Amino acid sequence: MSQYFYLHPDNPQSRLIKQACQIIHAGGIVAVPTDSCYALVCHLDDKDAVQRLRRIREVDEKHHLTLLCRDLSEIATYAKVDNRQYRLLKAATPGPYTFILEATKEVPRRLSHPSRKTIGLRVPEHKIIHELLTELGQPLLGTTLILPNHEQPLNEPEEIRDALERQIELIIDGGACSLEPTTVIDLTGAETQLIRQGRGDVSIFGL
Repeated sequence: MSQYFYLHPDNPQSRLIKQACQIIHAGGIVAVPTDSCYALVCHLDDKDAVQRLRRIREVDEKHHLTLLCRDLSEIATYAKVDNRQYRLLKAATPGPYTFILEATKEVPRRLSHPSRKTIGLRVPEHKIIHELLTELGQPLLGTTLILPNHEQPLNEPEEIRDALERQIELIIDGGACSLEPTTVIDLTGAETQLIRQGRGDVSIFGL
């Protein structure tokens, strides 16, 4: 059975943030609110947790999971970023965007796209997820909380508990989130490419 924490969206309780991080370090999968919609997250280096996360979503290794980072300084560790890409990232972060970038050697091979060697990264703008990332001191691996055969992400914490309480270790209730997932932008080519229109405005990319 999942644990269930109520966290204030603007001033999350540090005691519960620490407990949530302990659950993540122990291999737990956590449902957490973000600046787009709820996401499922786990420890970057926990192979078993990553496999369970993929099974819940029913996605294979060709589906980009996303590294959720505190800030741009962390992105440079996991993605190769040139000056053009950095300017675009700086203009759009933190915010409801996921960027497809070329992975560095710091990214475990099992986490990058098997043929393209790319990774999805984002810097969310939500106090709860930011406090989790700060306490952990490293990125989280995550995916939008859209269940198999569902078109819309789960938005209400009680709905998440009803659907997943036997499959994940913790649900963080920070109130309802947007039903729109992140806007996905591919920055690996010479031209910026829109992969998915979501909550983030694409006009800042000239699209």
